[in-house]
Amino acid sequence: MRFAERMGRVAPSAIRDLLRHGADPELISFGGGYPDPALFPAAELNEVYAELLTGNRAALQYCPSNGLAALREHVAKRLAGDGIDCAADDVLIIQGAQQGLDLAGKLMIDPGDTVVTENPTFLGALIAFNPFEPAYAPVRTDSDGMDMADLERVLSETPRARLLYTVPDYQNPTGITLSLDRRRRLIELANSYDLLVVEDTPYRELRFDGAALPSLASLDTEGRVLHLGTFSKILAPGMRLGWAVASTEIVEKLTLLKLAADTQTSTLNMAAAALFLDRFDLDAHIRTARAAYAHKRDVMLAALREHFPDTVSFTVPRGGLFTWLTFPAGFDTAAFMADVALPRARVAYVPGATFFPGAPQHNHARLNFSGLSDDRIVEGITRLSAAL
Repeated sequence: MRFAERMGRVAPSAIRDLLRHGADPELISFGGGYPDPALFPAAELNEVYAELLTGNRAALQYCPSNGLAALREHVAKRLAGDGIDCAADDVLIIQGAQQGLDLAGKLMIDPGDTVVTENPTFLGALIAFNPFEPAYAPVRTDSDGMDMADLERVLSETPRARLLYTVPDYQNPTGITLSLDRRRRLIELANSYDLLVVEDTPYRELRFDGAALPSLASLDTEGRVLHLGTFSKILAPGMRLGWAVASTEIVEKLTLLKLAADTQTSTLNMAAAALFLDRFDLDAHIRTARAAYAHKRDVMLAALREHFPDTVSFTVPRGGLFTWLTFPAGFDTAAFMADVALPRARVAYVPGATFFPGAPQHNHARLNFSGLSDDRIVEGITRLSAAL
């Protein structure tokens, strides 16, 4: 059977390949980006779902493609508290931020157009954009995020750049945060080069220390930032609820694309989230999650400092779910995992090469600290150290 040429750009990811090991009780996996299920507000969600299913059949009906008004109003209110000037009509409810990436690709990318990204960048974004057959222009990244001098160089050399994708807060995979000066300069360059900026913020509310920096959307001066957020890391990922906020023109076009893709997000899940926000304190729940993940980060970093050789460096994230390891040049983390870590140490992680949209760098690895207990984190790091 002949498939569309775009399928040549669609391949299994390193993260998906790890899932086949998930049923092995001996395996300690740092590979996923999962929140801790012990933190899910299961009792509260049980209450709101039970009420909706017994007394409100409207929650089982179709609704407008842009999402339930009650939930859009809640999202707009929360974003306004974060400095983003928006109303409910500026909000599109989507099936997690990942759907927002797919819709942004449909909106902006023709074959051969260029997507500008951090280097490395979120693998899920590459998976979303690849079917639209773009070229990629990766920008050098350091401890303060995307390097603006290098971004300006890339843009001056890339006439078909249409979209800039960034995770400015506690980036996946590195855990680093884009500095305030660079955020402002990024907006200036986007204006100068006529780019849509896709600001992906799944970890923004999982801040462990320091002050929150303004979002790119709050700094936007020309309506060219598409702000994506999600309830997956602050409520429950299984609800598949996220949001897209942008100018009226962009939101209207994204809504048409969503209508074509899936008609709407689940009415029941949107109603449950709206009722949860009516009845319970999401901010208190987020504070609990922040404290738990900050503790897990500290446990992992302490284990790395104690057990790993000094030749391996790692980031110290101020929030989010990941740290990024850098091994000496010439070390191949994918080969090491396949040949040693998995079969001998029974430990998995995500090899770093898969996060580079251009030339892969093989001496990195992404480790997640949010989904495991303290004991499992320490045991996994100890096993990896012994294997090294």
